[in-house]
Order: sequence, then C-alpha cells, then structure tokens
Amino acid sequence: MKKIKFSDWLKQSLLFVSHDPWLWAGYTLFVGVFMTIGRASLLLGVLFSVTALFVGVGITKYIDLKRSSENPVGIYWALNKSLPLAILAAGTIMLFWFAFMVVSNLLTGELYKTGQFFFYWELTPENLDHRSAREIANWIYAYANVTLIFTLLMLTTFASWFSYPLMLFKNYSWSEAMERGDHAVSRNRKAVYTALGFIIVEALLCTVVTPLLTPVLYMLTSTMMYVSYKSIFEASE
Repeated sequence: MKKIKFSDWLKQSLLFVSHDPWLWAGYTLFVGVFMTIGRASLLLGVLFSVTALFVGVGITKYIDLKRSSENPVGIYWALNKSLPLAILAAGTIMLFWFAFMVVSNLLTGELYKTGQFFFYWELTPENLDHRSAREIANWIYAYANVTLIFTLLMLTTFASWFSYPLMLFKNYSWSEAMERGDHAVSRNRKAVYTALGFIIVEALLCTVVTPLLTPVLYMLTSTMMYVSYKSIFEASE
C-alpha cells in the first residue's frame, strides 16, 4: 500500500482548480465578498466563515462527481447536503469563540466589550480612508484567518481532521466520526500534522503579508479536507 504523503494531498487539491476553475474561483470570490460582514458583526463573520469552510468540502465533492457521468448531480445537491451540518458545526465553534471571549473580557475587566461580538460597525470612512488596498484587506480578513486557525484547533481537540467529511459523506454520528477519524490520524500522523501546520502557517502569512489570498486559503483547506478524506476512506470504493 502506497504511503500517504501531504505533498500528494496538496498536489491533488491544486489540481481541483483545473477540474472546474469557474466554480472553484466563483465560490472563492463569493466567500471573499461576504467575509466583510465580520467587520459589522463578529458573530456573523465567524458563522459565515466556518460555514463557508465546511460547505466548501461539499462543493469539492460536487466538482469530483461532475467528472463522472455516472453521478450527474447539480450544485444544489452540494448545498443541500452540506449546508445543515456546516451551520451546526459553525454554530458550535462560534459558541466556543464566544465563551473564550467572555472569559478573556472578565480577566481584563472589559466585560462591556462582549456586546461588540454581536454588532460593532467598523466599515466607516475613518477606518477605510488613507489606507492601501493591502492594508484594507489585512484589516477586513484578519478575523477570518484567526477563525480558520481556531477552527483547526477545535477540530483537533474535540473531533478530528476527518470528522466533518465522515459525518457528511458517511452519515456517521459525531462520536463515530471522531473514533474513525482519530484512528485515521494515528495511521497518517505525519501527513495530517504537516497539512495542519501548512494551513496554519499560510493563515499567519495571510494575516500580515497576503490578506487577499484568505478566501483562496479557505477553499484550498476545504479541498484538502475532501482530498485527504477520499484518499483514506474512499480509496477502495
């Protein structure tokens, strides 16, 4: 059996762009536009970003199925299948984020800032004037990169890298997906942790150097989630 490598996952993920470049780029652009909502409501921003990440896994599955004439499904199939579970996962992560923020505000004596999590309009001329495009993009997408890192940490702490696609495509319960996912991670530890490290490093780079690539990183992460899941759980199907 061929040893699974992160480089193979990355190569296959990048190839998905060529399978349906218009859909891949269109969904990435959609994510990038609506991520700006985080500067009006961090709650909605986190919910949208995490939902977009997980729905992207379903979009990638749809792109994969389109290549086979035996599975003529439409784009609404991907949305209908992945959206409910994606929203549930995003809501859970958002609650964790809120809990950590409340504790942090309590420790710093700034509990009054908790309300800003729900609504805090920052898209004002004062925040946008006299800034370069890169600076504006950095300011808009900074929370999204932190959200991506936070989501990965929550996955590895309370679930596994493979939990979401297992629940989505195999209809496993959370406990079953975590058990099977943990087993897969233990057998492919180097590839999984290299993937996680790569994404976290890229998220940090997007925070300070290439902020406009933040939506691309989200879609690449979604694609890699699907590709890695398929290479282990659907390789023999």
